[in-house]
Amino acid sequence: MTNNVQVIGVGMIKFVKPGMQEPFNEMAAKAITAAIKDAGIDYREVKQAFAGYVYGDSTSGQSSLYKVGMTGIPVINVNNNCSSGSTALYLARQAVASGVVDCALAFGFEEMRPGPLKSQWTDRVAANQHFQDRLDELAPEHSEIRGSIRTFGQAGTAYIEKYGANPDIFAKVAVKTRSHAINNPYSMFHKPLTVEDVLNAPIIYPPYLTRFMACPPSCGAAAAVVCSEGFAKKHGIHDAVEIISQAMATDTEESYKDPIHLVGADMTRRASKVVYEHAGIGPEDVDVIELHDCFTPNEVITYEGLGLCGEGEAEGFINNEENTYGGRIVINPSGGLMSKGHPLGATGLAQCTELVWQLRGHAEKRQVENARVALQHNLGLGGAVIITMYKKN
Repeated sequence: MTNNVQVIGVGMIKFVKPGMQEPFNEMAAKAITAAIKDAGIDYREVKQAFAGYVYGDSTSGQSSLYKVGMTGIPVINVNNNCSSGSTALYLARQAVASGVVDCALAFGFEEMRPGPLKSQWTDRVAANQHFQDRLDELAPEHSEIRGSIRTFGQAGTAYIEKYGANPDIFAKVAVKTRSHAINNPYSMFHKPLTVEDVLNAPIIYPPYLTRFMACPPSCGAAAAVVCSEGFAKKHGIHDAVEIISQAMATDTEESYKDPIHLVGADMTRRASKVVYEHAGIGPEDVDVIELHDCFTPNEVITYEGLGLCGEGEAEGFINNEENTYGGRIVINPSGGLMSKGHPLGATGLAQCTELVWQLRGHAEKRQVENARVALQHNLGLGGAVIITMYKKN
């Protein structure tokens, strides 16, 4: 890899509940158009495009991009579960870093249905069946509840049992995240929550996981334009944000160790270590983070995976409000997946968009003061995690 890669344009649309969305290709086209406009370049300057989505037919990326314009460039469709958007960004960055192209586009979108995540296929083995089988061995209780609710719910139970933490930390994270979302016009939810609201909500996985600890099914789209440093200089672009380090990790045998590792704790730890070492910047130097809080137990577990606090120390980190404005680091200023929404293929690009806005100083009421270094964590079970570090030029 020879080129420094910069993000020069970002865009997203407001996420909405299923049933309120436009068709996927129209949502994607709006996000792409916004990112191109933000970059201030001609659409024909983009030489490769990478589309992230989960619930869609093959070549949905082409269908979306063609509504912006048909320029004949390569379009690569990416399905990597909830990390599809960041995987598209990962590939776009590689294309530019390697010198294959000077400018590439990553975009993601999703039209989701109401209710819990589930496979669209009933006539074949589920892609994550091996995870559910292992969970049956590790924690056979509540096996009638399947899928991501069980996986993340059991991870939360395992965390409380392992470290003796007060389970109200999961509610406190939800309250913190919602307090950030209030200042984000792109978030789905703007009503404040209290710890009591969260704890008294219906339980979706015993004994701790309630409805307000889970992100909602969502629809939406987001996009980012990346380019080489030379391309940015040639076009007189001065507000670019540099991707100074990025890593992807998938599962190892360690992932089967316990429910905490099944939800990506080890993947996160390995990928973040690579990012910190390559960048020469540790977690103590990061100003703002967008991380994958599909369920609040995962945010708690990810604090430790990213090295923001020591193993078993997340409770103190949360109770001391080190995860919000006025604390050590602001986590999910956008409202995160919990309150902004989680259209699977769009999430990674929406995280990128928020962090670029933060580093440019364009985040308005939710602006993190003097933000110069940002970190992104996007997780897809089955599995892949992508960690990306950005720095203000």
